[in-house]
Amino acid sequence: MNTPLMPDEIRQTVLCLLGEIAPEADLTALKPGVNFRDQLDIDSMDFLNFVIMIHKAFGVEIPEADYPKYGTLNGCVEQLSDKRVT
Repeated sequence: MNTPLMPDEIRQTVLCLLGEIAPEADLTALKPGVNFRDQLDIDSMDFLNFVIMIHKAFGVEIPEADYPKYGTLNGCVEQLSDKRVT
C-alpha cells in the first residue's frame, strides 16, 4: 500500500540528505524558498547527487526536466508531497 508522506517527514529527510552533501552547512539557517545552490556551497555535481539521494530515499522517479523543482526546500516538499511512496 502506498501512503503519502507528511510535509514534516519530507522536510526532515531532505535536510538530512543535504547534511550529507554539505556537512559544513548550517541547515537551521536554510531559507525554504531560496535555491540550495545560492545558500550552500554546492556545485552542479553535488546537486545531481542530492537528486539521486532523494530518488533512493523516497523511491520516486525524478525526470531530469523536474530537477529544478527540487532546488529549494519548499520545492522538495511540494514535489514529494504530490507523490506516494511505499
